[in-house]
Amino acid sequence: MDVTTLILGAGAAGLMCAARAGPGTLLIDHARAPGEKIRISGGGRCNFTNLHTGPENFLSQNPHFCKSALKRYSQWDFIELVDRHGIAWHEKTLGQLFCDGKSTQIVEMLLAEMRAAGAELWLGTSVIGVRHDGSRFSVVLERDGQRTAVTARNLVLASGGKSIPKMGATGFAYDLARQFGLKLVEPRPALVPLTLGGEEVLFRDISGVSAPVVTSAGKARFAEAALFTHRGLSGPAILQASSYWRPGEPLFIDFLPEESGDFLLQAKRETPRATLRGWLRDRLPARLADILAERLGLEVEFGNAPDKALRAVAERLKRWTFQPNGTEGYAKAEVTVGGIATAELSSKTMAAKRVPGLYAIGEAVDVTGWLGGYNFQWAWASAFACAQAL
Repeated sequence: MDVTTLILGAGAAGLMCAARAGPGTLLIDHARAPGEKIRISGGGRCNFTNLHTGPENFLSQNPHFCKSALKRYSQWDFIELVDRHGIAWHEKTLGQLFCDGKSTQIVEMLLAEMRAAGAELWLGTSVIGVRHDGSRFSVVLERDGQRTAVTARNLVLASGGKSIPKMGATGFAYDLARQFGLKLVEPRPALVPLTLGGEEVLFRDISGVSAPVVTSAGKARFAEAALFTHRGLSGPAILQASSYWRPGEPLFIDFLPEESGDFLLQAKRETPRATLRGWLRDRLPARLADILAERLGLEVEFGNAPDKALRAVAERLKRWTFQPNGTEGYAKAEVTVGGIATAELSSKTMAAKRVPGLYAIGEAVDVTGWLGGYNFQWAWASAFACAQAL
């Protein structure tokens, strides 16, 4: 069987690429249904893009790489496509756009676009082997127990990263990249809960408690909610920071982002009879206030506390140091940081510079977006850039 383009992976990027690549395109996936990550995203409503998408919302060894694709296929282009298919949507928070109905509407939209473009989809199909003779790819596929040899001028790696293995995610794209001599940036879980050990396991006692905070990892700062869990830390602020956190490094949380200056000295002047526990309870969930007050150990009323002690307590509350001992791994990670090195690819076409006809798009590439629809927008944009070049 001979095709012009063979796309490996019927996720967000693969579906979008097939919808734009046109006739002579074969899209395959080992799963029995396409777009599984789309289906489960956003609580079943799919956070399909973000109004504020820009290069600054992405993590990569080359922060400039994503600019070309994002500019040529923006969030506004995808919104226009959604509108054209009559899919109702709404903005939730921070520019995050969701379907009013079910996320399967996005999958059905992409399948309709793909059919209209004349592309073909094979599900339940595995790749047995791939070879390249310098001009064409020879790929052996297995479908329903039958093997088929396919030749293609173009091969697109769109099988994603290693996050959520229960849905079938593997490092297949990385394996093929290595086979063809492409370098990788070490993949690791991202947008993932962090785990705590040692004395910090005490915070597990307040599992289920959340609060708006500012979280910092490296130079990255995120102002959203943090959630304490039975294993450690989660919630949007933590998931965002996890993409930037590295094992052995600290994570900082500002529990009182609304407070500034010598706020506890001001509290001492205004409410000298107040205690730290009571003061915190007026600003934070009671269980969180209690555990912070217990760890800080300031038992006296503000009026009896030395200014130096109050300043030290305020400093800790504004920059509480956690030392995570790990993450919850790919099983709970929404995406993968790292992947096929951008130095190996053209930012305009997503083509491999040293292997004619080979392309990589979406999560397989070392471009990782923030939480909130950014990774889907990268999937749409990188797929569009690739399809334009096929």
